[in-house]
Amino acid sequence: MGHAHSTSRHNGRAVGGAANGAEPQLPSRFSRFRSRLRLRRHRGRDRCGGAAAGDAGDSGKGVAADEFAGIARIRIVKADLRFKDKFFACLSLGERTYRTETSDSTHRPVWNSEKKVVIETNGPHIARISVFETNRFSKNTLVGYCEVDLFDLLTKDLEEEHVEDLALLDPSSSITTMGTISVSCYIEDPVETEQSFARRVLAIVDYNEDGKLSLSEFSDLMKAFGNGLAVNKIEELFRRADTNGDGIVDMDELAALLADQQEKEPIISNCPVCGESLGKYDKINDMIHMTLCFDEGTGNQIMTGGFLTDKQAAYGWMFKLSEWANFSSYDVGLRSGSTASHILVFDRRTKRLVEEAIDGKIVLSMRALYQSKVGLTLIDSGVKDILKNLSEKQGKKMNSPESAKDIPKFLELFAGQINMDETKDPIESFKTFNEFFIRQLKPSARPIAHTDDDSIATCAADCRLMAYSSVDESTRFWIKGRKFSIEGLLGADAHYNAFKDGSLVIFRLAPQDYHRFHVPVSGTVEKFVEIPGCLYTVNPIAVNSKYCNVFTENKRVISIISTSEFGKVAFVAIGATMVGSITFVKKEGDYVHKGDEFGYFSFGGSTVICVFEKDAIQFDADLLANSERSLETLVEVGTTLGVSKRSK
Repeated sequence: MGHAHSTSRHNGRAVGGAANGAEPQLPSRFSRFRSRLRLRRHRGRDRCGGAAAGDAGDSGKGVAADEFAGIARIRIVKADLRFKDKFFACLSLGERTYRTETSDSTHRPVWNSEKKVVIETNGPHIARISVFETNRFSKNTLVGYCEVDLFDLLTKDLEEEHVEDLALLDPSSSITTMGTISVSCYIEDPVETEQSFARRVLAIVDYNEDGKLSLSEFSDLMKAFGNGLAVNKIEELFRRADTNGDGIVDMDELAALLADQQEKEPIISNCPVCGESLGKYDKINDMIHMTLCFDEGTGNQIMTGGFLTDKQAAYGWMFKLSEWANFSSYDVGLRSGSTASHILVFDRRTKRLVEEAIDGKIVLSMRALYQSKVGLTLIDSGVKDILKNLSEKQGKKMNSPESAKDIPKFLELFAGQINMDETKDPIESFKTFNEFFIRQLKPSARPIAHTDDDSIATCAADCRLMAYSSVDESTRFWIKGRKFSIEGLLGADAHYNAFKDGSLVIFRLAPQDYHRFHVPVSGTVEKFVEIPGCLYTVNPIAVNSKYCNVFTENKRVISIISTSEFGKVAFVAIGATMVGSITFVKKEGDYVHKGDEFGYFSFGGSTVICVFEKDAIQFDADLLANSERSLETLVEVGTTLGVSKRSK
């Protein structure tokens, strides 16, 4: 893919310097690409911080010149699957997802679909490719997926398009394959990209399609797309290209001249495709915009965009109808109102948006109960007790031997979100559902960041995380219960004046998560305080509701940890609907190291909130940036949370 380029070759590879006394050659496009990534390889290897970047070319956000690595053309060629059906594939990178057309009924679908994406040195680079079996009436079925590190693929010593055959993994087990998929990824040289774009623009007025332009044809184009300054330069540019003075110029020569002039002094002021004004950011962003908007075209099918996640791209016509009728919405942000239906979170590892798996009937019931005045009336008239009794009965059921038969169904419901290969014990060893639910992981599954530096706090759970520097920020962006306060959360026996105006971080555990929680800081456990209460759901649909106060009314256990780096830290384990018990494995007076197991929740979703003293911690920038967007960040135990301000 791509075009011929002017690098010399030696044994099939580009030569980056002078050889045998020849003129020194410019580095190849791949040499330049690798050099742009060199700084990235040495930055933040141990930390997951950084801006929550998406596909800059589609999002309208400017790309910093020193962050721009190139434009990659990704092509999904074909697949070889175990069974015959109609399939389509999705490509997800950052906050954008694209999908192919649906194949004919076969076990070897061919798509030949491609998409150009912007590559930033510190932006998203782990692309997910998902293959779905079609079902037009509801959502389609995920049959296999793979993850591709674009940096690894793009920095191979290959100067031409190379097709990779990748294993498609079973969503239920990362060690089982469902077939293979063929993918190519090719980095475009920015100079060649500009010239190819110019050729496409010039072709619009090549009325006789002979690859040559007259002065009048060139003038027509410049008057349509140029600015006042450009009109004055039309004849000058044309004469420079018309070296023999016959009034006709080769389109390739004029394209190179036009691209060079656009770089020095822009002469195209509006995008020829969408009409958007150029120059909002800088020249490199103008080039990115025009390249993605006016694709060069190779004869291959262009993937359809406009999706946030592969699940959205895979929904059938029923979901599209519900969106059209405003019965549901699909976007990041607060989950409030009658359209609250889908929960999107930002995966910190892959820097990609993912949709949280939750049954549609449960969503409807939560909306009815927590997002309306009628639901509030029901809560006040006895639903609190019903939820509590239901949770207690469900807890007993999940401790019974009969409950073990529900484990396979649970794994099927959350296919692709539970990795049993990380589990310490085999699935056959769990005699009850709760034994499976509080499963332990292999020691290597969750490494703890910076174990030798107690000034760096780490994440307490596998969860969806929100971090705020103050209570005011948390209530502005996330917690909508009218009575939330640090005093109300901790209660009189655990609240200290030092926590006033403090920072807080919310770790929300969904049912599919590893449900053991760990200590985020090193210190001494001073005390435990248990506060009885309700068992509302901790789902964002309830937390974002102004009609209930989930965190200050639910059952919870508060632990105060005294540390040398952060002062006192309040660790609050909050129960929720279907959570029968909260168990701690440490006791008062114990010294704990960050990353140590601290306890576990039995069946259900649940939450941990950590409260830090004012000006004690600086949360990682990516966590704060996502939280300000009301977007939860999917994190794992042991990844970095923030740094002590007192140790600087």
